[in-house]
Amino acid sequence: MGATDQDPFAIFHAPPPNETAGERAARIEKEAEEKRISDQIDEQLKAERLALKKQKYVVRVLLLGQSESGKSTTLKNFRMKYAKESWDAERASWRAVIQLNLIRSIITIVETLQAEMDGEPLDRPASPSTPATPATALIEESVPSTPNTPSAPSRKDPSYLLASQTSKESLSRSGSLSLANKASLSSLLTGKHQLLKLRLGPLRRVESDLKNQLGEGADEEQDGVAESFGPLSLETTSQTLTKRKKEFGVRKLQDALERSVAAAKRAQSRNGSQHGHGSDDETAGAGDSVDGATEILASCQEDMKALWSDEAVRTVLRKRKLRLEDTAGFFLDDLDRIARRDYQPSDDDVVRARLRTLGVQEYRITFDSSTTLFAGGVGGDGGKEWLLYDVGGSRTMRHAWVPFFDNVQAIIFLAPVSCFDERLSEDSKVNRLEDSFLLWRMVCSSKLLSKATMILFLNKCDLLKRKLKSGAQIKAYLPSFGERTNDVGTVVKYLREKFKEVLKEHSPAPRSSYFYATSVVDTKSTATTIKAVKDSITREFLKHADLM
Repeated sequence: MGATDQDPFAIFHAPPPNETAGERAARIEKEAEEKRISDQIDEQLKAERLALKKQKYVVRVLLLGQSESGKSTTLKNFRMKYAKESWDAERASWRAVIQLNLIRSIITIVETLQAEMDGEPLDRPASPSTPATPATALIEESVPSTPNTPSAPSRKDPSYLLASQTSKESLSRSGSLSLANKASLSSLLTGKHQLLKLRLGPLRRVESDLKNQLGEGADEEQDGVAESFGPLSLETTSQTLTKRKKEFGVRKLQDALERSVAAAKRAQSRNGSQHGHGSDDETAGAGDSVDGATEILASCQEDMKALWSDEAVRTVLRKRKLRLEDTAGFFLDDLDRIARRDYQPSDDDVVRARLRTLGVQEYRITFDSSTTLFAGGVGGDGGKEWLLYDVGGSRTMRHAWVPFFDNVQAIIFLAPVSCFDERLSEDSKVNRLEDSFLLWRMVCSSKLLSKATMILFLNKCDLLKRKLKSGAQIKAYLPSFGERTNDVGTVVKYLREKFKEVLKEHSPAPRSSYFYATSVVDTKSTATTIKAVKDSITREFLKHADLM
């Protein structure tokens, strides 16, 4: 093209002939808007490319396990250690949850006393723990049955029948003791206990108010049979089949906590504090802006302490095998500190608090250079950003797990080892420990998770220690445990080997795995475990991402 040749594209840029000044201004404005939109699209495409590039460096961790296995508590430990700013900002919002836990314990005691006064049969306690039948062959023999492998023992198996007979004898003895002690126990519950029940009546309304503060939730129905059987009982009745238990839960934890804080502030602004229970409090001066729930709890403090410390009450709880101190969200030993107008939750309080979540909880944690495994810059940004997913563990919610299996780098699976003598609240026919093995096998065998690092927390070792110290015998529930020493170390080692066998047998391909004995409510010891887990996951991630 010569220097004097006309640009063939000039015609597209040239203004229309005979263009007026007004038309020119409108054209220029339109061209400017079109350029702005084009630049905006370019920026969006650039941001999307950058986001896709960053996704390569994000570590996705899925927390799995049955309901009440400790998933949410483990996530709290992660956030407390590595997302301190958001954790500190959120801590105060847990006050309503902790208050709800405290009230739920008191109401459970009151309902148990009422059952005793009404002569309700001993085999129908409103117990949060669920005694169970012996675990089946999944635990006894972790490899699957084949033509050359013995099948699971049937109910005709001698060890199974022996446990069954033990169950019936235990239940028979329990019934005899109930008849023998019925009169004496009933006489222990006097007018004093009736008066305490009446004086603590306002707590039921506070419970309802706190649930409303936390927002629209759901009372998930559980199998009442699981709450009715004594240890190793194998028989049911139509009467016990109709008994149901419900636990309050929320869909999104963060939304519930935010609603709770907003509701409490509205209550304070209306000066809605309620008085008149008749109990003084040393911190009454701090009650000018106290919400109604906090005020009533503070004024009920002495009555709650009197109920919990009463020896007759403790006797009834022991008779009905109700161990509140072993349940999540137990705060009755902290009444002096929590039932106050100036109460503010501590880190340990938040970790111990129980609020059932019915949806998937997602948390993003960004590690700074000082907390990453390779602070010197090896791996660049790889492994610095984590997405942790806490999914519901009850049977009705396990279908929601699969969509989160895709592109997951690590699984933290929680198996509560203290539940060897308990049954699922959703299905009283299933031993909780057996259910953990079934879930573990399902997760290990998933092809979608074949490259994920497997981390197992053998959790609730503190509760296991208490049970064994109280006289529980593992071999009564796991016959293959044999004559091994009935202590925590031996039991945990035995179960660890069983879980390892399942992983080895059912994994589609060899993979890295780590096993820890934990009590995730113990924040100090768990902090060490969490750091080891973080380093292990990051190391495996960088290795497979070719960033090391």
